[in-house]
Amino acid sequence: MTGAGATGELESVRVTRILRDDIVLGRRVPGSRLIEREIAAQLDVSRLPVREAIRTLVSEGVVVARPRSWAVVREFTQRDLQDFAEVRESIETLIFVFAAERHDEAGIARLRSVYEREAAAARTGHVEAARLAAGEFHEVAAELADNEMLCELIGVFATRLRWLFSQHDDLEAMAEEHRVIFEAIAARDADALRRIVPQHLASGQEAAVQRLVSSEIAI
Repeated sequence: MTGAGATGELESVRVTRILRDDIVLGRRVPGSRLIEREIAAQLDVSRLPVREAIRTLVSEGVVVARPRSWAVVREFTQRDLQDFAEVRESIETLIFVFAAERHDEAGIARLRSVYEREAAAARTGHVEAARLAAGEFHEVAAELADNEMLCELIGVFATRLRWLFSQHDDLEAMAEEHRVIFEAIAARDADALRRIVPQHLASGQEAAVQRLVSSEIAI
């Protein structure tokens, strides 16, 4: 059960993907325990790929390993969000500027497709699809930036970025912000992006903080 499945995907990769999506999309809530034997039974795998998946998610910053206890889904604090925002703004602004300057026709067509998928999902109320596409929009932009160092840097916090998008409730507003960014990239308008992207990131930060505060009040 620890080898590759019928599709050739390693079990540890599949388990990581499933658990990552569960966390990012809120199916496993912050503070919930990740019990190896239970997850293994749910996914019909041995405990080894589950253990490997948990290690990967710890390195991605969305799971916390506790010595002599269960790993848990990370509970982000306002300080965590502030630290993330400070690092993210400079890196992502640069990514979108480079994407505007360096994209080709195939790349901009791919970015358009992701945005259109996000917008359609937002309009029809497909929450998970809209949030996943929103994260993918940023990931594709990073590829269009065509800078290996930037891709490595954003890879460090890519899962946390996807988690941040899951905090948005106004999915149509987020899709609209991505439309504006897409059009600036397509027009190769780097100056506009230097103004737009920080505003876009700030709105995501605000949504995450508001949800965090609401959850603390509820507790």
